[in-house]
Amino acid sequence: MSEKVPLPTVKTISLRRLLPVVVLAAGAVLFFALGLHKLLTFEALREHRDLLIGWVKNHNVSAIAAYIAGYAVAVVFLPPSGTVITLAGGFIFGAVVATVSVMIGATIGATALFLVVRYSARDLARKLDESVLQKMASGFRRDEMSYMLFLRLIPLFPFWLVNIAPAFLGVRLRTFVIGTFIGIIPGVIVYAVVGAGLGDVFDANEEFSLAGVMTPEIIAGLVGLAALSLAPVAYRKYKTKS
Repeated sequence: MSEKVPLPTVKTISLRRLLPVVVLAAGAVLFFALGLHKLLTFEALREHRDLLIGWVKNHNVSAIAAYIAGYAVAVVFLPPSGTVITLAGGFIFGAVVATVSVMIGATIGATALFLVVRYSARDLARKLDESVLQKMASGFRRDEMSYMLFLRLIPLFPFWLVNIAPAFLGVRLRTFVIGTFIGIIPGVIVYAVVGAGLGDVFDANEEFSLAGVMTPEIIAGLVGLAALSLAPVAYRKYKTKS
């Protein structure tokens, strides 16, 4: 039996269901109010380099656990911060450990945000015509794993948006988790490897820009993988027409 997830309905707004969203918004506001966003910069990473590396060296396991937990929290409360934190993970832990840690932390955080939105959106009044939503959801769920992998792999869609949109389209929790965990692997590897080389950039006293990370070759590779993930959809449509 497959898990059936009810679509958000256009009925009454439940304040109880809105509470998780309010908590998320309050957490994000508090983070900026305390000035913690200033720590998520390459300048801060350069400044606290020795402290971070020493902490990891002396408390390796707890440092990795704290990084995973922090990444999950950041995905929930500060969705756009993932790129910087991934690069920092590669710099502090190395590419391999950072890749595994990010995959775990990002999947946990994304799943938490997905569940919050799915819970809160069930009773939210929607401007989108319900028949259109139902048609979109029906088509999406027919090949939801392929579409989830496509959305995760292609670099055009923000990570936070792909955490939220499936909640409105009735994607099953299992599909969301597996699609997220597998789909983010290529992108995470790219940023973790680049992050592992930040030490040379800092030593040379050079400036670092995110614009140079996603080269045309890397983007082409990710787009190719994303297109490959849609092969089952194309094959099913071909068989249907045949």
